[in-house]
Amino acid sequence: MTRVWKWNRPVTVREVLEDLQQERSIAYTTVMTVLDNLHQKGWVRREAEGRAYRYEAVSTRAAYAAALMNEAWAQSDNPAAALVAFFGMMSEEQRIALRDAVRMVQGPETAEPATAGSPGSTGSAGENPGSATESDGR
Repeated sequence: MTRVWKWNRPVTVREVLEDLQQERSIAYTTVMTVLDNLHQKGWVRREAEGRAYRYEAVSTRAAYAAALMNEAWAQSDNPAAALVAFFGMMSEEQRIALRDAVRMVQGPETAEPATAGSPGSTGSAGENPGSATESDGR
């Protein structure tokens, strides 16, 4: 997958093979088998081009990593404990990235809790739902 993501375009077995051969000896059939397995698993799509196929990543590297983390987390019999252990393994830089990611997912409306009476406040669970009605005399 690293080679497919690297080019960010559809690639042939031959292209991947030639790139890999710069680092080590590897057979054409090995690369072809791996790409075929990735296709069968749904990680790449392929289109015929002459007698060969061009392979393209179905998702980004980030989405792939997220799917792996989700799959591993789903295997836990105690997801909360698994998360605590995972967070404990993180570097400070990774924790900062995690906080940033949580803020992005929550969106601007939930990033900072609004206080009652502040601009944009729509009320909170602790407010008396009838207070607006009572304050205007109705």
